[in-house]
This record gives sequence, C-alpha cells and structure tokens, in this order.
Amino acid sequence: MSRDRTLIEGADVAVVGGSIAGCATALAAHRAGAARVTVHERTGGRLADRGVGLAVHNDRYAELTAAGYMDAAMPWVQLATRRWYVRDAAAPLGRQVATLPFPFRSYCWGPLWRELRSRLPADTVFRSGVTVHAVGEDPDGVRLALRDGDRSAGAGSGPGERGGPDDGRGPDEGRGADEANAAGDRRHGNPDHRRRGTHRNHGHDRHDHAGHHDHDVDRTERFDLVIGADGYRSLVREAAFPGIRPRYAGYLAWRGAVPVDRLAALDFPGLPARPWADEDCIYGVFPGGHVIIYRIPDGRGGQRANWVLYTTPPAGLDLDLDAPTSLPPGTLTEALHSHLAHVAEELLPPYWGGLLRLTPPEEVFIQPMYDFTAPRYAAGRLLLAGDAATVARPHTGAGAVKALQDAVALEAALQALPRNPDALAAYGAERGATGRTMVELGRRLGRFLVQDTPDWRSLDQAGVEQGWATADGSGAFGGRALRG
Repeated sequence: MSRDRTLIEGADVAVVGGSIAGCATALAAHRAGAARVTVHERTGGRLADRGVGLAVHNDRYAELTAAGYMDAAMPWVQLATRRWYVRDAAAPLGRQVATLPFPFRSYCWGPLWRELRSRLPADTVFRSGVTVHAVGEDPDGVRLALRDGDRSAGAGSGPGERGGPDDGRGPDEGRGADEANAAGDRRHGNPDHRRRGTHRNHGHDRHDHAGHHDHDVDRTERFDLVIGADGYRSLVREAAFPGIRPRYAGYLAWRGAVPVDRLAALDFPGLPARPWADEDCIYGVFPGGHVIIYRIPDGRGGQRANWVLYTTPPAGLDLDLDAPTSLPPGTLTEALHSHLAHVAEELLPPYWGGLLRLTPPEEVFIQPMYDFTAPRYAAGRLLLAGDAATVARPHTGAGAVKALQDAVALEAALQALPRNPDALAAYGAERGATGRTMVELGRRLGRFLVQDTPDWRSLDQAGVEQGWATADGSGAFGGRALRG
C-alpha cells in the first residue's frame, strides 16, 4: 500500500481485542473490502459463556439492524417500563415512587458475542491467547509485537482459528470483557504501568508502546491498519494518544445474575403472586446509590435476572483503584461481600435485596467506575472503537450500542477512502465528539443516581421525572442516533 495514502481494498487489517467491539469492527473491515483481517484476543477461555446483561434502546436496535449488525435472531427480552422503588418498612417490593418508559431490548453478553462472531467470514483469522506487547507505526504500516501467551488453553499457538460459527473457543469465562482482560493484565502487566521503549526486530527501529524484553515476544507482524478494540486499558490507544487513561469516579458497581427459577425461593408476607413483569426494569433507589434489575435471556431458552448495584465502597478498605482495575468473580474480599449484604438487607426493599443475595458469592464481581474519552478515534493508521476509545459510566445504557455504532461508522469511513482520503480522520473526529457526549451524560447520571442523590422517599412521579430530565439533559440516554 502507498505510504502517502491509506486504502482499504487489499489491506491487511489487525483488530486488537476479540469481544463485541472487536468482532463488530472486524466485520466492518471485511465489508469495506479488506483482503485479510486478523483478530488478536489475549485470553484463552470461553467468551461465549459470559453471562452479564446489557440493554439496547429500541431506536438504536432499529438502526443497527438496518446496518446489518443486529437482528431478531439474537436472543433478547423486550423491556418497556422502569419502576422506581424505595424501601418502605416490611413491604416486600417497597413503595413505588415513579414509572418511566424504558423502550429497550435486553441481551446476554455471551450469546450476543457468539452471534456477532458467527457473522465473520470464514477467512477471518481469530487468534485466542495471543498478547499484543507493542504497537509501532512505520511510514507504510503498523507493526505488532506478539506473544502466544495462553498456550495452556490450546489456542493461539498456531496461525489462529478461523471465523464462522463459534466452536466454543474464545476468551475468559463468566465475566464482562474488561473483567476478563483485567485478569490478563495482572498476568502480563498493566498497560498503564508500561513504559515506552525501543524494540528492534527484522532490521526495523521503531518507537513502540509497551515495556517488554525481546524474550517476551514470539514474533512481530506488519499490518496496513490496526483497530484498537482492546478495552479501557487499550495498548493501541496508548500508542495513538499517550497518557490518556481512565479516571476513577469514586464508586463501584457490584454485578451478578440469577436464574429466574431461583426467585421462587423468595417468600415474603404480602408478596404479589407476580412480583414483577417480564417487561419491567427495576430501579431500587436509596441514599448514595441504586440497583438496576432486569431480565436477560440465558442463551439456552431460559432467563436470568441481571442486576447491577452502584454505591461507594465502605470506608477503610485498602483498594488501589486509581489505576484501572476490576475484581473478577472469586476475588472479592469479605469486607466487600459484607457491604453488599448490608445494602441488600438494610437499604433495599426485602424482595429486591433478597434477589441479590441469591447470587452465589463466588459469582459476584465488581467494576470500579471509570470514565475517559480519547480526543479522536483515529491517529494515522491506528483506529479506536468501543471501550478502547471511550468509557462512559453504564448509567448511560449505551456501552454496547456505542461499540456497534463505532463499527457502523468505521465501515462507512473505510468504504469512503477511495473518494475521500480524509474519511478516517472524519470518523475519528465525529465518534470522538459522540464519546465526549456520552462521558458527560454518564457523569450527570452518576451524580443524580449515586454521588448526590435526592431524598428519594420525598419524591413522587413528578419529582423523579424532573430529576431524570435534568440529569439526562441532552436526551442521549440509550445512545445518540447514528449520523446519516
């Protein structure tokens, strides 16, 4: 390819990160005309087994379906109403203070990823268990320093598995993308602590971003374009925009999910025969936080009750949260479990708190809240998408949506390159502006729902509506509409 102009036709494209954003942007590159697409995913377990929930606004679903990135074949549950409850003595559900529309479709992360993965053409190279240690640009391409790190998983030591229907191999079990990759970072070194150094390979001197020794690298490969879909600790982002890192927001999200058939074990005096409808999304609010609960498909024909509890950590814990991290299942301390139990038993209505307690402690995990956005999503031959580019707090209801929208916009930009050499720069600027909008929305909603909560018990329908409208402000909850 020309060193003066990047084209997609005939290009050799690498995608760093193999989760939802990675699969979607790999598909975008294929559709735009790339000759070869290689996905590098550092973990070596099963992505398809991840059981966390996510939701997609109905309007954004329609746009993504029209663009060919979602469809009705992906298992989902239609949600319609958001019901707000406060604790009210022994009332099992609490007191309902408001209802708001909630036109969202809920999904389970694993089955959604599997459907996206199955859309990749058969000639896609999907490398599990491969760690990217360095990213460096040459005048006519990008070089990745690679290591086949997770050989015990039986993947990644060869040329890479091919795309098409998922054969069950893929990164880490039972956790969200960033939680899984956090475990990998603890094994291989957090990019936020890596130094920039010079690495020599195949006779090329280049400035790489990652601290490693030559014996850490199995090989170096050159690509025409590199798409960073490697999460909020992105090494590609560090190469494109050094020093842009997530900032800790001051509170945590405890997460879990419960098979709905277990809910029959919750028996409280006065509990309605049908405590909540399939289409309901529950907001259990209390001073200093809230829990959101909604049903998701389990990928096997059943449903799970997905929950996320937001609140500040208890005082006195020795948690180093300034550097981006997460606490995967099985790593929570007794103090963190005790704090979750306190909130469930003392601050939430009995039924909703009991639902949280049905989750086995070893399955609960924690996401500290971070946010940031890269100034742009493109820098030369380095492109960003998903959490590698922007992390907005999950209150926005748009994390997965934005990653898929990034892929749609990237596909259009790549296709436009022959007639518009500045198409990638335009992609970077436009998506960067969207990222900033979502980060600001997440911060406003975080203040309203966690950091500076109103006196929920004193609010009625009109009060909750007004508070939400003020926090939402721009009306971007659920994601901005794609630009035509």
